[in-house]
Amino acid sequence: MSDAPGILTHAAVMTGRSLRISRRNIDAVITSLMLPVMLMLIFVYFFGGAIDTGTAYDSYVMYVVPGVLLLCAGFGSATTAVAVSEDMKGGIIDRFRSLDVGGTPVLAGHVAASTVRNLVSTTLVFGVALLIGFRPAASLGGWIAALGVLLAYIVALSWISAAIGLLARTPEAAGGFTFFMSFLPYPSSAFVPVDSMPGWLHGFADHQPVTPAIEALRGLLLAQPVGNAPWVALAWAAGILTVAVGLSGALFKVRTA
Repeated sequence: MSDAPGILTHAAVMTGRSLRISRRNIDAVITSLMLPVMLMLIFVYFFGGAIDTGTAYDSYVMYVVPGVLLLCAGFGSATTAVAVSEDMKGGIIDRFRSLDVGGTPVLAGHVAASTVRNLVSTTLVFGVALLIGFRPAASLGGWIAALGVLLAYIVALSWISAAIGLLARTPEAAGGFTFFMSFLPYPSSAFVPVDSMPGWLHGFADHQPVTPAIEALRGLLLAQPVGNAPWVALAWAAGILTVAVGLSGALFKVRTA
């Protein structure tokens, strides 16, 4: 317990460092901010008129925005893998260890910075969604619950991205995880109802971690019945987080041995 203040101080310093690095990498910042917005506009204006989501939604934008928010969270969190891999390759970790900065503060700094970046990009996406016709009907409790689900996924995905960054031997290899996280929302209920997909895909789409989070966000933001979707989503996030924290700690010890 006596080491806790030192760990928190180191983590805060590492968070500031990660945010400064992000600020200097303008191309990556613009991509992480604009890609989800562009995808949302493409789906709403190019494909929205041809997609039938049932009678529960006034327009396609009402259906698609929660999925885009999760897509934004996944894409933004995945960039953590590249940042961690660059630290491991560049030798800066050895300098941190000589200053008695352990692996937990370094990784926590990357995760905290990822959370801040994701909140900024999510706010931008949500603002654009309001401009193009998204009209949430959530109560105060619904807003709080939706934010809780979204934050849980951002943190969980950021930690698993940190583990992938430790596992990958090069930043280029770690960048492949960004593609995986960008792809995962597609075989889910993000853009079309799962029932409209081929039957052989239903099992995966219904039981992958993104689908309950999207269903929870959609129901909470639009004041619709959510069933147990928020609890399933949080259980997925907690499981991912538990595995990711343990795995990243073990991988950091191996990589720095």
